[in-house]
Amino acid sequence: MAVFRLEDTRVLAVELNGDAVRAKNGSMVAYDGRMGFKRLTGGGEGLRGMVTRRVTGEHMTVMEVKGQGTCYFADRASNINLVRLGGEKLYVEASNLLCTEEGLRTGTTFTGLRGAAEGNGLFTTTVHGTGWAALMSDGPAVILRVAPGLPLTVDPGAYVAHTGELKQQFVSGVTWRTAIGEGSGEGVQLRFEGSGTVYVQPSERTTLGGQL
Repeated sequence: MAVFRLEDTRVLAVELNGDAVRAKNGSMVAYDGRMGFKRLTGGGEGLRGMVTRRVTGEHMTVMEVKGQGTCYFADRASNINLVRLGGEKLYVEASNLLCTEEGLRTGTTFTGLRGAAEGNGLFTTTVHGTGWAALMSDGPAVILRVAPGLPLTVDPGAYVAHTGELKQQFVSGVTWRTAIGEGSGEGVQLRFEGSGTVYVQPSERTTLGGQL
């Protein structure tokens, strides 16, 4: 079994003992021991995953790393968060997924208007199974809990990932920037209801409507 650990907040170290992991293509920064690298076309589950990603625009080019030793991963000095999955499903923006254990399955799922607002299409990446996944964020990620009767609303540009039994809804709203005339269109928000965990980053991606 691959062992995931953080060398520091921006470098992931994965100890391999003949097993494999899947990582963002080009994210390897160093390794010791004997490693083999193979680019995986499409980044999804076989031909179906490749076609789905091309149609939906949810791009995730990955490589398989297999061997004996320790491999180090990083990408643009992004902060890294480790998520341990125990059979549940992780929903994550493709650009925020750094590395997964070999046994985890990846795919895409329809997310409605949230994806359109971010300029990333109408789909997002899913990771399902048992094992470790490493997420990236622009700055230290904030982990927020959602409980029944206590919905959580986040900026779509700051959303990174979520797990749990959550219902998400894309809603409109007036932000401070739009209220004083400095926004670039109608404010939009992403609301979660149910029970689960949401990861957000302290930085906003540029959306179709500009910075919200």
